[in-house]
Amino acid sequence: MKLKLLCLLFLGVVSLQAQTVKKKVVAKKTTTTAKPIAKKPVITDGIFATIETPKGAIVLALEYKKTPVTVANFISLAEGTNPFIKDEKLKGKPFYNGLKFHRVINDFMIQGGDPQGTGAGDPGYSFKDEFIPDLSFDKGGILAMANSGPKTNGSQFFITHKDTPWLNQKHTVFGHVTQGMDVVNKITQNDVITKITINKVGSEAKKFDAAKVFAAYFNNKAEDEKKQALVDEENRKMALQKIEDEKKAYIEKYAPVIAAKKAYIADVKATATTTPSGLAYKIINKGSGVKPAVGSTLYFHYAGYLEDGALFDTSYEELSKTYGQHNPNRAAQNGYQPFPYELGKKDSMIPGFTEAIELMTYGEKIIAILPSKLAYGESGAGGVIPPNATLVFEIEVFQNKPEPTK
Repeated sequence: MKLKLLCLLFLGVVSLQAQTVKKKVVAKKTTTTAKPIAKKPVITDGIFATIETPKGAIVLALEYKKTPVTVANFISLAEGTNPFIKDEKLKGKPFYNGLKFHRVINDFMIQGGDPQGTGAGDPGYSFKDEFIPDLSFDKGGILAMANSGPKTNGSQFFITHKDTPWLNQKHTVFGHVTQGMDVVNKITQNDVITKITINKVGSEAKKFDAAKVFAAYFNNKAEDEKKQALVDEENRKMALQKIEDEKKAYIEKYAPVIAAKKAYIADVKATATTTPSGLAYKIINKGSGVKPAVGSTLYFHYAGYLEDGALFDTSYEELSKTYGQHNPNRAAQNGYQPFPYELGKKDSMIPGFTEAIELMTYGEKIIAILPSKLAYGESGAGGVIPPNATLVFEIEVFQNKPEPTK
């Protein structure tokens, strides 16, 4: 059965795609007779990567203490010491040298590190995410891993033009630009990474052996994933239990409303008219007697229930409040309004709903009872409609879109 009605009944940036850093305004120099003293840049301890490009150099501080596996992967690839690369032609030499920034989106980010130059390439392996709360996409110049989903990090990385908070907890942040943000902003698609060099400053930084750190992770990867699977399963059970507890509390609170609707549905069913398809319906409010013509656009309000009286969705705002299901976001977007529908367009809704609307005249309100075969059948829908469920709809049809109502 089609799930398209669900888009109507359950209304409520880019997956790695980023943004700009405003250029600093440089104050006009004043004339002076004294010779300015050149200040030496302050060098702090840490590990730094310098990406050389035809448009200049980009210097990045790497978070080797907070994201050791990701930094170890990046450094071992850059220095040619990563033994896990599958393509023998790429082993034993600087991986990134000569690759392109294959994807550049203005006011978002620059992305590189793909040996194929298409966005689909990788080093032949993948590794875990390292999401650290205080490493976020809160500004431009953030260095992070590109991926195609959880635990799919490889060799591709990106640098943001500006803050991109929607990427938090989706892409591992493992560094930031310390020099050369102007170069980041100048990079265009297919600009080449001439060379990446790694500079370790300070005793702690010099002790960081990237190849060793990444090998230790990779060699224990299977065991770590097994442990993580147990943690994930426990979290899944806790999440399901929370849902069950919330559902139980909801049912207890709204039991009188649900019970009253269940009794009402039973009464309607006993006196409803049944069509040859198995659809049962009863007219609640008579309409004008004028049926919409095929191809014309009408508007309808609806409320959908399970046979036990539980509401699963409605376009009536006041009813959503009665059932404790009011959605402020939907309300803010004027989502509690009648929907337009072109009569005769049978591929846009489930069969029973379409049949019910075709029986109606303008201004009419009915209750329609849809057997499972005219609804979502054995599969159910969206985790909301159980398999083989009978659905009950209150439907009201209008010739013109009514003024917003509650």
